[in-house]
Amino acid sequence: MTARLRRAVLLAAVALSLVPTVARTQPLELDSIQDVVERLQACWEPPARANPRVVVSVVVAFRRDGSILGRPKITYESRQASDDDRLLYRFAIIKSLERCTPLAFSEGLGGAIAGRPFVLRFGGRNPNPPTKERTAWLIPTTP
Repeated sequence: MTARLRRAVLLAAVALSLVPTVARTQPLELDSIQDVVERLQACWEPPARANPRVVVSVVVAFRRDGSILGRPKITYESRQASDDDRLLYRFAIIKSLERCTPLAFSEGLGGAIAGRPFVLRFGGRNPNPPTKERTAWLIPTTP
């Protein structure tokens, strides 16, 4: 490659990186509750230093335009969570909601869920750990 060709390729690459993409400028409209849950889960980044088994539940409501209505309310925190874990998770939840909102609701979904509370569950590696009752029948018995 000549120096002139390399320079042209480099300038083209820089120019393409500066052009906003459709995904960045026009978020996809959310048309179902499942879409909302998936979008919120995609924004979740668990705290790096916290106990990964901690679970926190938050109640949050949205306006028709996708912004948060009022203040999110923490309704549950795991017993094994230390005070530091609670603070780390609360901060991570706030950051997650800031990253995700306002959500791009479709006209129909925005009207349907405006003001209605969502209960969001954050954290916990295994949401449904197997119980002894469920696994007891899997244990082979000796004759």
